[in-house]
Amino acid sequence: MTDHAFHLLTPDEPAPERVLRPDARSDFLLTADHAGRAIPRRLGSLGVPPTDLTRHIAWDIGIAAVTQVLSGRLDAAAILQSYSRLVIDCNRRPGVLTSIPEISDGTPIPGNCHLSAAEIAGRQREIFDPYHAAIAAQLEARVRAGRRTVLVSMHSFTPVFGGVPRGMHIGILYNRDRRLAGILLDLLRQEPGLAVGDNRPYSMSDETDYTVPVHAEPRGLPHVEIELRQDLITEAAGQQQWAERLAWLLGVADERLRAACAETRQG
Repeated sequence: MTDHAFHLLTPDEPAPERVLRPDARSDFLLTADHAGRAIPRRLGSLGVPPTDLTRHIAWDIGIAAVTQVLSGRLDAAAILQSYSRLVIDCNRRPGVLTSIPEISDGTPIPGNCHLSAAEIAGRQREIFDPYHAAIAAQLEARVRAGRRTVLVSMHSFTPVFGGVPRGMHIGILYNRDRRLAGILLDLLRQEPGLAVGDNRPYSMSDETDYTVPVHAEPRGLPHVEIELRQDLITEAAGQQQWAERLAWLLGVADERLRAACAETRQG
């Protein structure tokens, strides 16, 4: 069987990417790699019990709604992934062990075991590639239009992992470029009562992330990855509150970044 003989999605199933406000005028471009938890009909439930498919192993709980509200507040384009990270993780480099996990936070994923090369390639071709092509197309269109872009990768994290509670409310992640992340960290630490993670609860790397290292860093784009604790954004009120807070903080952070860049050029 050739790679292209394997067809995963049928025409009536959701597109891998959902694009909001593609013509928005803000410099910000939002991405949400784990926004959805759909599973292609052909894959059934991947052998995972229904209750587990609502857990954090399947998606970033609450982040789709936060990203949608934030997109409106900033008048920013946003690109959201529709399918579960258990099908293929769109923030992992294809081929790494966590790209198509056989176990996630102690839960076996039988439908990911013993896959053929054609099945693996089909997931990448029909879900991973179109999502990242949509991000690349948005960035390339902005370049052609002479527009500046600030990429914000939106994620959420479970409040308890491996039996260990996570006390922070928000984490700010970065890899090689800390410019925007550092400013945002300073602003968040001034917010009363907030516990803020600096490259926590995860640290970014080429092995553990894809969107920022592939789309933002090579282009020299200002960027940041934001992780929100899921119990804070499960309900609509928390989603609204965090979106409004981030809209204000990102605006201030970007103003300070542009001012710092202008000073550097003048110096």
